[in-house]
Amino acid sequence: MNQLQSMRVFVKVADLGSFVGAAGALDLSTAVVTRHVADLEARLGTRLLNRTTRRLSLTESGRAYLERVRHILDDLEGVEQMVVARNHEPVGTLRIVAPVVFGLNSLAPVVQSYAARYPAVVPDVTLADRHVDLVEEGFDVGILAARHMRSASIVTRRLTTGYLTVCATPAYLALHGTPTRPEHLLKHPCLSRPAEQGGEERVFSGPDGEVRVRPVNAIAANNSEMLRQFALLGMGVAILPSYLIGRDLASGRLVRLLGDYRLPQVEITIAYPSRMHLPAKVRTFIDHLVEHYQQAGDHARDARIVTVANPVAGVLAERDEVAVPALPREVARRVPKAVRARAVAASQV
Repeated sequence: MNQLQSMRVFVKVADLGSFVGAAGALDLSTAVVTRHVADLEARLGTRLLNRTTRRLSLTESGRAYLERVRHILDDLEGVEQMVVARNHEPVGTLRIVAPVVFGLNSLAPVVQSYAARYPAVVPDVTLADRHVDLVEEGFDVGILAARHMRSASIVTRRLTTGYLTVCATPAYLALHGTPTRPEHLLKHPCLSRPAEQGGEERVFSGPDGEVRVRPVNAIAANNSEMLRQFALLGMGVAILPSYLIGRDLASGRLVRLLGDYRLPQVEITIAYPSRMHLPAKVRTFIDHLVEHYQQAGDHARDARIVTVANPVAGVLAERDEVAVPALPREVARRVPKAVRARAVAASQV
């Protein structure tokens, strides 16, 4: 008899604990199922199942064999599905879930370019700032912050890294002063997410090692875009993702602070329910995402990025992935001449 088929039959008998049940599930006769198991035992020279009139149970050899055979069959099925998937065009609805702010600020261009490449696929995008169960909620792909991933039943792949940036408006800094160390945040009203979403205590890495502070919130919100709006209104010092405020930093509407210190990174991850039976639409979208963000990272590394010493002069770090702008006229008037000279010199490097 076919050895692979005998292995499949044995796994089904072990799972169901019954020759009759396995026969019904596989659309075979009980005699054929019994023969498959008997042939395996004869080939191996050992008993795999203990049989009584009431029940079946695995022998010690049977348990060890079952574990290895199950992996072999899963791997074989995965290879077959990979070959089949590569011979099919991506089609159908592709359900995608992503964090709200990341989705609004970063996802549209990559979805647009994917849809142009694969017109038979219809992207269906959901934005959500919460833990997402991809399997239970029927999503094909998740683009999620690492802290939202808790399930062992999904496959994950790193996509890109998010950075948190301390910032404020030039007008706010002119009125209230510029914090230069994390401890200085204690003297400023801060704009941050609630504690359960990463707010409250902040851990900075800097020249003197780790610094922990608990800024006092002037106002809290569970959405970073709302915090950005508060920051632009000059309501305090905000801690926001770099991909959200890159344009604000480039235009001078916001100024990056604490340039010598860094907050923990947030890994942005691709997640999907299983490597098995991966549809072409999912496989191609994952490949497209990775390609898109790899190219974005290459462009950022190739860009000429200047760092200026004084935060009011528009300090940017390379991690913000934007170029240093010219100083707005109303800000420039408030910056000391020596600082302006250094900024001009740096911009000519």
